[in-house]
Amino acid sequence: MTVHEHARWKSLTVRRPGDVPAATPLAWQIDKHTEHNDRLMNLELPADFPYEVERGDVGDALAVIALRESMRRDLEAARGVRVRQAVELGATWNEVAAALDVTADDARALLRAWVDGQRHLHQIDVASGRKRPLSIDPEEYAAVLALTELGDDEARHG
Repeated sequence: MTVHEHARWKSLTVRRPGDVPAATPLAWQIDKHTEHNDRLMNLELPADFPYEVERGDVGDALAVIALRESMRRDLEAARGVRVRQAVELGATWNEVAAALDVTADDARALLRAWVDGQRHLHQIDVASGRKRPLSIDPEEYAAVLALTELGDDEARHG
């Protein structure tokens, strides 16, 4: 992202998750959230607070809600790819499960659901004639599914 894009982001009003442009870095969203949230927290200060503070308004409240939803969606969307990376880098399913606070089978199911979604996106791209389909091709799909066959304490080798 460029300096120009960051400046545009800083000036952007967010009232709905869809107001957040695709691929907006999570750090930028957190910064904007923090600014709005700080103003809302200032509402709790007494009226005679000895320092001048900027107090929140309805726009800040809506921005915090929308930004939290946008960040939740971004984080949720990235779960599968991060699970894949962890296993490919040598984490065991028990380690991944512990990081997610779920069972190893639930962690595998998360990866399967993610890779199935990626395969579906790839199929749509191919069917639409896209020259360079996004997502994963059939060989990559098979390789990711193979990761789910590892034992709970078995690390990927190579």
